[in-house]
Amino acid sequence: MNAKSSDRLNRVVMLCCCMLFFGSLCWAQAQEGKAKPVAGPVNAAAHNDANVTISASNGKSHDDAFVIGLDDVLSVNVWKEAEISRTVTVRSDGKISLPLVGELQASAKTPKQLEDEISSKLSGYISDPAVTVIVQEIRSQRFNILGQVVRPGSYVINNSTTVLDAIALGGGYRDFAKQKSIYILRRNADGTQKRLICNYKEVIKGRHPEQNIKLEPGDTVIVP
Repeated sequence: MNAKSSDRLNRVVMLCCCMLFFGSLCWAQAQEGKAKPVAGPVNAAAHNDANVTISASNGKSHDDAFVIGLDDVLSVNVWKEAEISRTVTVRSDGKISLPLVGELQASAKTPKQLEDEISSKLSGYISDPAVTVIVQEIRSQRFNILGQVVRPGSYVINNSTTVLDAIALGGGYRDFAKQKSIYILRRNADGTQKRLICNYKEVIKGRHPEQNIKLEPGDTVIVP
């Protein structure tokens, strides 16, 4: 083999070696890219999970300041005792009925007080009963609307019900209603009543918005 042929062969070998080297390098980088975790979505998901955990830990099964009333719907759960756990409505006599417990007074008690009483009554049948009482529906907190409205009666109140909301729930006022003379009767702590005035025409014009009074449980709205 002459020098010219040998030189050509060496060049071909070097070219093949370079191709193999760069091919191996590209393959290694491709494998590293596949194995590398995507940090963004994973971290975001972990952050969301942490938020869910924090929110759940801040939640309460019930409000200890709330007092149970007639017609309220209660969810009574006894851990690992599905046959006893159930949803009950407070009857007109203020009582509820549960297996093994029988009848007991629920109205005028907080959910925590009711939990303790149910646990006490079940302790003779179950070792260390874990009872939870949750108010599912608040039906005891109502207001009345009477007089010149389409549907006078008693309605469930929420945290933001106003006089205008009450009139809307009552179907609106009738043709001969005295819209300037609407008032609310509210019972004071000492048992007396006070009268709160609402001039409907002024309120809907944006004047005296303070007269669109936020109602409280037991209020009676009179539309003369």
